[in-house]
Amino acid sequence: MNEQEIIDALSGGLLYILGAVFLIIVIFKGVRIVPQSEKFVVERFGRLKAVLGPGINFIVPFLDVVRHKVSILERQLPNASQDAITRDNVLVEIDTSVFYRILEPEKTVYRIRDVDGAISTTVAGIVRAEIGKMDLDEVQSNRSQLIGEIKRSVESAVDDWGIEVTRAEILDVNLDQATRDAMLQQLNAERARRAHVTEAEGKKRAVELSADAELYAAEQTAKARRIQAEAEAFATEVVAKAIAENGLAAAQYQVALKQVEALNALGNGDGKQTIIVPAQAIEAFGNAFNMLKGK
Repeated sequence: MNEQEIIDALSGGLLYILGAVFLIIVIFKGVRIVPQSEKFVVERFGRLKAVLGPGINFIVPFLDVVRHKVSILERQLPNASQDAITRDNVLVEIDTSVFYRILEPEKTVYRIRDVDGAISTTVAGIVRAEIGKMDLDEVQSNRSQLIGEIKRSVESAVDDWGIEVTRAEILDVNLDQATRDAMLQQLNAERARRAHVTEAEGKKRAVELSADAELYAAEQTAKARRIQAEAEAFATEVVAKAIAENGLAAAQYQVALKQVEALNALGNGDGKQTIIVPAQAIEAFGNAFNMLKGK
């Protein structure tokens, strides 16, 4: 093999090598593997060409360039504090935190430069506007409603930037010391008022229950008297009916029975006692015994 043949062989091998290198470069430039957590913004001659999603993507080598790699993970803005004045002229300091994620990277890249700064400024303005519509008590008690209003307002403001606001949180509402002292005095006064009201209601309830008890006792006494009167009336009716049917003998029989019962009660007394009975009474007792014997 002469020198010319060696040169020709080396030249042909070099061409193959250069061709292989060029092919590798083309493949490397034309194939893009995008991670699951990112999206790539592709430009061609400085203009937006495409947005590459997760997985294997193919672009035109040397013409298309991946200009921006944008993370689509949820992000949290640094906690921010801003002053606001409520509707009742109370100065408060609001600590907020916002979570968001990028849905359309082409809008975020070409429409806004500093995403975090823009969202922070927007949130601060919206918080001041919403706080100005509410009294201090409403800010403290309706925090969830306030958070919802802030989230909706921020979503509307950042819609053109291809961003989704996932959460907006109010971490704390701080007051100056003078306002805190005034609120503490108001709270103590409210507690004292509630205590007095509760005590008064308790006394009122006690009087009502006592009156109800007396009324119930009076009703029961009246009911007992009515039942007793009805019983006496029934007994009188029975006696009157017996007299009407059997004549005077029935009445005398009842009188004699009562006399004998009275005599037995006197005899059954405790201890020893002397009982003086008039002669007429003895005669009446004798007549009663005779009547009971059927004479």
